[in-house]
Amino acid sequence: MKCFNRIRISRSVGLIAATVFVGSAAFAGGKDDPFLIMGKLDQLEVRDTEGDDPLVLEGALWAGYDLNKFWLKAEAERVDNESEELELQALYSRAISAFWDIQLGARKDFQPKPTREWGVIALQGLAPYHFEVDASLFIGGAGRTGLRLEAEYELLFTQRLVLVPEIELNAYGHNDRQTGVGSGLADAELGLRLRYEIRREFAPYLGLNWQKKYGNSADFASAAGHDVEDTQLVLGIRAWF
Repeated sequence: MKCFNRIRISRSVGLIAATVFVGSAAFAGGKDDPFLIMGKLDQLEVRDTEGDDPLVLEGALWAGYDLNKFWLKAEAERVDNESEELELQALYSRAISAFWDIQLGARKDFQPKPTREWGVIALQGLAPYHFEVDASLFIGGAGRTGLRLEAEYELLFTQRLVLVPEIELNAYGHNDRQTGVGSGLADAELGLRLRYEIRREFAPYLGLNWQKKYGNSADFASAAGHDVEDTQLVLGIRAWF
């Protein structure tokens, strides 16, 4: 009987030890924080407009861990094989909650000339009702300041067919006649894109894009012979890896 009790006790101790070991391993696995890299091509599209048809690119690359990441963001527009707009941002991103990151870094506008450099403070994340929001404050030389607000929403018709309305607003604190930027609300852009996800990582789309300049920015554009308002049919692809 004593021998039997010892066997039972030994088995119980072994079971407890195994449970503790497995639980510890699972807990340790839950704390894993691997280094990850992701590239996103949000827009690579041709816009059909009167005259030249611009090629537009918006994308980002990030690398890092769950809480801390390094971001590179790029926006470009080319017409007749020449870049009319080219902007790059390099940012450090830190998660401050489950759905929001704060980002700090630098932005450089290579086009239009002359080039401009800015410091960046941004808040990026998922707002209530699943709106993706990116709000950025820019601080440049000679007292220049800027504010950009971007928001989009994904409306799923099916698991593959997705409609995406989006908006972008840009405002500046001072006139910058050399780059065609006026103080106050400078421009607004509204888009509506319908994409079909052949795979989650690759989706062609078509849609409409509307742009308008306001205030002094509109005056600068008119004086330079540029359109103040434009509606464009767009055709492009969205991809990530």
